[in-house]
Amino acid sequence: MGIATTQAIWRSGGDTPDRSAYCGSMLMAATFYTANVVPLSNAVVASSQTAQVILPANAVVTSVMITDTSTTGSINVGYILLDGSASNASYLAQTATATSVITITPGSTGNGAGLGTVMSATKEAVITVSSSSSATGNVGGIIQYYVADYLFGQQNV
Repeated sequence: MGIATTQAIWRSGGDTPDRSAYCGSMLMAATFYTANVVPLSNAVVASSQTAQVILPANAVVTSVMITDTSTTGSINVGYILLDGSASNASYLAQTATATSVITITPGSTGNGAGLGTVMSATKEAVITVSSSSSATGNVGGIIQYYVADYLFGQQNV
């Protein structure tokens, strides 16, 4: 069986015949997991798979949920651009507790400076997790994000 893919930006213009309604962007979720948090940034994988979690250009992360808490200490969640040209180990979460189930959102405890902003307008970003205070063990969760609409809500069809 084939796998269907699309490069379209999924949007909803509502039921306005004159196309005056703002088209929003779809919220998506990516699971992540790392088997051993260490001081250096580890690229995380999708759930228990081996593929790295790579977000597209124009990705805006709205929240990071920590759901696998078999660790101690606190963690950073960040990124490395796929081409290696830039990185920030605590862009999405900074010194976030990893010992209980939590959701990190802009303005909440443990949020990184880049949570809620475009990671890179032109390049894909590999998600990373690192220890910020003696964290050890597994950590995993869900990253919620959307792809910023470069058409600013205007339908092109």
